Amino acid sequence: MQVCRNITKLFLTPHCVLKSAPVAGLQSFEPSPVFDDVEFPERNKLRIAPKVPQMPSQIRPYKMQKKLRLMRGPEEYHNTLLHKQYGIIATGGGRMKYCHFELIRLMLVRNVDYEKVFAIWRVPDPWQPITKKSAGSRMGRGKGSIDHYVTPVKAGQVIVEVGGKIEFFEVKRVLENLAKRMPFDAMAVSQSKLETMAENKRKLQEENLNPWTWKYIIQNNMLGCHKWISKYDRRWFNEYL
Repeated sequence: MQVCRNITKLFLTPHCVLKSAPVAGLQSFEPSPVFDDVEFPERNKLRIAPKVPQMPSQIRPYKMQKKLRLMRGPEEYHNTLLHKQYGIIATGGGRMKYCHFELIRLMLVRNVDYEKVFAIWRVPDPWQPITKKSAGSRMGRGKGSIDHYVTPVKAGQVIVEVGGKIEFFEVKRVLENLAKRMPFDAMAVSQSKLETMAENKRKLQEENLNPWTWKYIIQNNMLGCHKWISKYDRRWFNEYL
């Protein structure tokens, strides 16, 4: 009987270690977003990109020059999100190999639930041949053999698009990790982020108080800059390489 009394006193004492101290917490009861207007494509998973483009048997695989212009300047067509949700866009030019396509596909398979999420490619499969001579071979004797194929990408190109019944914070970390592993500068974006970037760019042009912009300097040939600037600076005013 005395043992029961001691246990009762232990629980009723103000210094009991089993009691929980009252803490003021901050709770949010905002309604969850509704995704009734989300349209899923026929195929919600990323398909495997071919390592070598399929060509007719009677056509010999062609070789090509470097054609760096395919990576220069801004992308004029595939620079918006079709489903108005999330994706990865390139902020600089570069080339995507087959391994980069597989990196994106496998990382999304492991970190995304495809029952409520879809992903689509926004870049073509590797198609540009890159030639390479064997190690130790002498220069000359024609162009080297085809080593691999790549896909040239311009600044502003949407690489992959992700959407579905999810919010941006659920896929932000995965998209940011993928953007860091690309062979060019890239970033994870949402539709609201793209609209904010476009609005900030427009405000910067309208509210700029500095008259000495690159456009004004190049168009007026100040300090004889036409003698040393490139033809791409005259076209994009030092905004793109």
